[in-house]
Amino acid sequence: MPYVHDTLARLQKSSPAQTEFYQATEEVLESIRPLLDSDKRYREASIIERIVEPERQIFFRVTWLDDQGKIQVNKGFRVQFNSAIGPYKGGLRFHPSVNAGIIKFLGFEQIFKNSLTGLAIGGGKGGSDFNPKGRSDNEIMRFCQAFMSELYRHIGDTMDVPAGDIGVGGREIGYMFGQYKRLTGSYEGVLTGKGLNWGGSLVRTEATGYGAVYFAENMLKSRSDSLDGKTCLVSGAGNVAIYTIEKLYQMGALPVTCSDSQGTIYHADGIDLERLKDLKEVRRTSLEEYLKTHPQARYIPVADYPKDGHAVWRFEAQAAFPSATQNELTAADAKAMLANGVICVSEGANMPSTAEAVDLFLAAKIAYGPGKAANAGGVATSQLEMAQNASMTRWNFEEVDSRLQGIMQGIFERSHETAKEFDQPTNLVLGANIAGFRKVADAMIQQGAV
Repeated sequence: MPYVHDTLARLQKSSPAQTEFYQATEEVLESIRPLLDSDKRYREASIIERIVEPERQIFFRVTWLDDQGKIQVNKGFRVQFNSAIGPYKGGLRFHPSVNAGIIKFLGFEQIFKNSLTGLAIGGGKGGSDFNPKGRSDNEIMRFCQAFMSELYRHIGDTMDVPAGDIGVGGREIGYMFGQYKRLTGSYEGVLTGKGLNWGGSLVRTEATGYGAVYFAENMLKSRSDSLDGKTCLVSGAGNVAIYTIEKLYQMGALPVTCSDSQGTIYHADGIDLERLKDLKEVRRTSLEEYLKTHPQARYIPVADYPKDGHAVWRFEAQAAFPSATQNELTAADAKAMLANGVICVSEGANMPSTAEAVDLFLAAKIAYGPGKAANAGGVATSQLEMAQNASMTRWNFEEVDSRLQGIMQGIFERSHETAKEFDQPTNLVLGANIAGFRKVADAMIQQGAV
């Protein structure tokens, strides 16, 4: 289809050297071809040309003092991608890999993820190449205050509501919220992921991991199956991975792996969740320390990973939950997983599988939940936090969790029904992309050339 091809070619010229962004846009535009062929309104309204370009890109310098009194300089980003169905919503990522292309890929994915939730939130993303690892609390506070000293001009509770992401947890949200409040003199729900005693929501910490598991259970249920009794592979050791593991245990499954930037743990008896939480949420140390209390477990350092992929995916299992970062699961990994019995993949991270890996999953017709659908629980619960802030109420854990389960079921059903509508019932990539795109595109058409 020249229309899609020409749009992608023009995008590569206007946004050079943004590989992850190209990957994300190509995946979406290629998969929505059946919709574009069947409904000419989207071409007539130049929807795909418009939707691949952010409404606003904000790049800024962040200058702060380290503990030695030396001035440090980082780059800050906020990409406000699309507000057709609600205020911009998407996390802030603090990691050395952050650049304009990464933020644009994440922001573009966020448009459709947020649309799939059924909630009134648009797509955005932001962050910085600042690395919080090894920094003191005071250094992180000074960086967050400097970062918010610019960002506060561009956000608001009905304009743009950032949340956390990699490198941005409750500590960082607290420092940024404090600075926003100091600069504006306003106490509003402008950030989500706040502390429970000052506007945060129960279940927000658990939401992305829990949601990925709920999505997997919905996929399997549609095939007359369940997670109960299944061995599961999980990558990552951060927030998403930890609460994926927690919910898997609650569902009767057995998670046997986790990983961090230095290596992978394989524990055939099941990952010790309390030990993992202690290492990563309290002590913030390497997974290699896991062996001190569990010498029977196996630790594979990054240096010993297979050259064509990741050690975490090379064990026998029936379900997998990529929960670390983009492109962590290669075609070779996918082949190994399928050979080792994996019948369900639910992505807790954003675009963790390469395009080649996704093609293998789709060809095998396993239960495959793409990130924009499977990991939408985090942003959905962020919106529930916004709703609680706006009404000045607080819901209990069971109520928020029940709403989260309903949202994840709704995302699966919308994706599944749309896939069936286009005669590809096992292709939830197509189903999720078309369902998410159609809602935003129709709103754009109704709102005119803006």
